[in-house]
Formats: sequence, structure tokens, C-alpha cells
Amino acid sequence: MAQRWESDFEDDLQAVDLNLAIGTYGQNGIYEDTQPRIDEATLLAVQQQMAQQAAFSVLPDEVKRFVVRFHQAVLDNNLAEITVAYESGWNKLTEKYYAKIEWPEAEVIAPLVNDDSEGPVTLELPEQWLWDIIDEFIYQFQSFCVWRSKVKSKSEEELGLLADAGQVWSSYSVLNVLYSLIQKSRIHEHMAALQEGKSPAEISELVGEYGVRPLYRMLGYFSIIGLLRVHSLLGDFTLALKVMEGVELNQKSPFTRVTACHVTTYYYVGFCYIMLRRYPDAIRTFVSILNFILRMRQYHTRSYQYDQINKTADRMYALYAICNALSPSRLDDNISNIVKERYGEQFSKMSKGSEEGIPAFEELFLYACPKFINANPPPYDDPELLSIYLNDLPTEPAQRHLSLFLSEVRAQAPVPTLRSFLKLYTSLDATKLASFLDADEEEMVQQLMVMKQASRSVSRVENEKGLLDGQTMPTSDLDFVIDENMVHIAESTVGRRYAGWFIRNTEHAQRVFDTVKNSPLPPKSGSAQTQHQPSHREREGGGGGGERGERGERGGDRANASGGQKNAGHNKVAWGGVKVN
Repeated sequence: MAQRWESDFEDDLQAVDLNLAIGTYGQNGIYEDTQPRIDEATLLAVQQQMAQQAAFSVLPDEVKRFVVRFHQAVLDNNLAEITVAYESGWNKLTEKYYAKIEWPEAEVIAPLVNDDSEGPVTLELPEQWLWDIIDEFIYQFQSFCVWRSKVKSKSEEELGLLADAGQVWSSYSVLNVLYSLIQKSRIHEHMAALQEGKSPAEISELVGEYGVRPLYRMLGYFSIIGLLRVHSLLGDFTLALKVMEGVELNQKSPFTRVTACHVTTYYYVGFCYIMLRRYPDAIRTFVSILNFILRMRQYHTRSYQYDQINKTADRMYALYAICNALSPSRLDDNISNIVKERYGEQFSKMSKGSEEGIPAFEELFLYACPKFINANPPPYDDPELLSIYLNDLPTEPAQRHLSLFLSEVRAQAPVPTLRSFLKLYTSLDATKLASFLDADEEEMVQQLMVMKQASRSVSRVENEKGLLDGQTMPTSDLDFVIDENMVHIAESTVGRRYAGWFIRNTEHAQRVFDTVKNSPLPPKSGSAQTQHQPSHREREGGGGGGERGERGERGGDRANASGGQKNAGHNKVAWGGVKVN
């Protein structure tokens, strides 16, 4: 498909007529005394039209042909050709003509595509593209807010621009766009109707002329994921999960069809659970998506978003380490082993529960958390308030959330030590336990209450649909009661999981068997040919072994495009594989 697109670029598109009729606006007689002067609005429109004419005239013919051909593919709903143009043709023209400047404004190329439509358009676009539209929109908002908050680095010109543009990229306008897309598409009504089992005809009547079209329906659906992200960046984690009502976290949900959206959704849901102290739910969320990434890593290496997904996965491993230190769990031994390989030192410090583990919590939190933003910009429009603002800068959003998180960590600091003592007894005198802890009885009781509270958490159950729904459930296998001066301990021991052990070792044995089976036979003794002859497997796989060698070659090509072969090796590790030097 890509080769056909490139060949058609120079052949089929040569016949495109680029001499489009654009209105000319001569000014002869405009200022003659016999004619009335045109008003200011008309003059401005004439000037804009002339500027657009000038900009249109300097467009490269190749770009014009691309726009015309791409427009035709969109009108024909040719998703295959649209996808190739989006992932290949667009990037090549950008590198060739617009590597250092912006693409033309929409108004400049509007004559090539018959301008705007006044109603719902009968178009189909790839879901990947629709997600990228929402994703890039939020990324631009986030980046601008981060840049705007750095007052000290602004020049006088930038300060003047920001003073005149106080509402540019405001949180209200961004949220309004996302909520408007949701309302226009009526995506909530569509999802509710599907869950109720209504017929397609009933759903079409319910969602209206916009919601019945996949283009608007998916834009509305991805806007829900966008709201999850925006509310998380603003620090409203409860509302972030609230807007996800109706979106089911399973492998059949529409967002799983776009890998980047799939990973983003689970990352932000998991992080919200951490900030709401629902560590078991966060662990289950991260385990689900990390296992998916491990299974699909071969496919992801061919994705243009491989690097970004790779980085997000590594951040989720760090968040998993934090959760497992605060709420120990053996939900998935495979993920736990990968976490210990990458963050073993930090995990060991965090698990001890002492003050020494705080820097490790801080390091992993700042590495793995989103880039939080301030909802309100600095007062650029008021020099006096701006001066006061500079003299007393507010706390950075990330540091503010970090301090709240560390307060919870410090509150749970005594739990690991206390737990280690209680596991040794079935009953223990309170005075003796206090002496073990080097504390008086009142402090000991406080620590026991902290442990009791930490061993319970609101957690989702199987039939609940809302991400905020849940029931208070025990998260520890250790429980206790205090009866007068005695502490009675009860421990529920979970049997070892043998299935996973057998599966892992069976897979390992199969790999060893395949390696031995495909290895070349040793040369016969006394053979005249002593030089090593490469086996068929080595010739086909480049010394790396069949398909694995081919994947390594493709991964190396991709790594060279984004930073060299050295990064390709790093990417392999970040996906949970084994580093290959």
C-alpha cells in the first residue's frame, strides 16, 4: 500500500488541476470620490483574502496534490489509503517542506477541499487518528500550562503576550471542548443502550444524526478518556474516575483497539487509584495492562508509538513497586519479578517502612507521576499581583501531590516492623510488644490502629461497573484483636501457586529443546573441513536465531531513527525482556 501511494504521488496526481479559481479583489476605484468607501470589516476581509491568495501561491505543487488526493480518499471513506497517507505521506512531506516551519493554515488550503461543511459529515477516519486528535489536543494544553507557569524565564515580549491572552488555553475552554464532543455524540446514551441490549434502530433514534456516525461517536468516546487525563492533571482524581462511568475496563472495550489509548487509560486509572489509597485496585490495573504489553511487545516494536508506550510501561512498573511496598500482594509473580529486576534497590528500601525508604518513594513517584498543571495561570495582567507572585512562588503541582502522598507513606511507616513481630506469634502480651517496638503502650496501640486501617481498603468487586464503586475488604493475610492486655493474631496463609511455576518452567524447557533441535550437528572427526559452517538458522536469523534476529534488526532500524542502536537495546529491557548487548 505504501509503495502504491508513493508511485501514485508522481503519476496519478499529475493530472490534478491546481489552477483553482480564487476570487480576485482589485482595488481600482475603491477610493475614488465617486464611490463610497468600503467599511472596515469589508476591507479586512479583502486583506485576508489577498493574504490567503499569496500564501496559496507559494504552496509546493506536491503539497497541493497531496491535499487533493487525501481529500478524495477521505470522501471515498478509503480507510486503508487514509491510514497510509497519515502514517507515511504526511510525515515525508513534513520532513521535506515543513521540518522547521508550520503547515499552512486551514484557510489557505480550504479552496482545495471545498471549504467547511455546515452539518455532520459522512466521513470515516481511522480510530488511531481520532485518538491522536484528542491526545495531541490535551498534550498542547498541558505543555502550554507548564510553560506558562514558569514566570521567571519569560522575556518582556512574552510577558506582554501572556498579559493580553489570559484566557488562552484556559482549563474551562479545554474542558468545554471535551464535554461538547461527548454531548454532541451522545456517547453516554449509546453505551447505556448497548448495555441494555437495545436494537440498532432504537440506538440510532436515541443518539441522533451525529451519534449514529462512527466519526463523532469515537471522538466522543475518546473525549471521555481525555477527561480522565485532564482531571488527573488538575489533581481531581475522584472526578477523573467519575467521568469514566459507563466505560468498562476489559479487553472488549473500544479503547483497546488503539494501543496508545489502551495504555493511557490504564495508566491514569491506576494512578488515580494510588492517590485515592486504593492500592489493590491500582495493582490489578497495572498488572492487566503490563501483561498485555508483554504479550504484544512483538507487535509494538513495529508501531510508530513504540517509544512512548515503552516509557509509559516503565513508569507503571515504578508505580507497581510503590503499590506493592504499601500493600504487599502476589497477584502476578511475573510482573513482580520484573519490578524487582528494575527497581529492586528502591523496592527493598520502601518495604522496610523506615525513614530511609522515603527518598525511594519520592524518586519513583516523581519519575512515574503525570506532569501536573495549575488550573489558574499566574496574574500576568496585573503587574502588582505578578510581583507579589514572584516573591512568594506557589508550590509546584507535582511537589504538592508528592507531599500529600508522602504523608500517607509516613503514616504507614511502622506497619512493616509491627507486621514482622506479629507474624511470629499467635498471642502476645501488649507490654512485651511495646518493648519490642521501643514505645510505650499508647504509642503501640496507635501503631496497631494504623496497621488495622492500612490492612483494609475499598476495592472493586467483580460485578461492579463504576470505577469508584467498591466495598471495604481486607488487603492483608494478617489480622489481630486486642483483648485487655493481650494481642491475639490470626494469619490466613495462602497456598503456593503451582500452576504458574509449572507453566514458566515448561516454557523454558520448550525453548531449550527448540535451541538444541535447531543447533548444527558437530563436524565428523577427521573431516578436512575444519572451518565453521553457519547453520541454516544462523543464516536466516543473522546469528540471532530466526524470528528473534529479524525483530532485532527491525528494532535497531527504529532505534537509529530515534537515537541510535544504543537505545534499541534499552527499549528491549523496558518491555520486560532480557537485555541483549
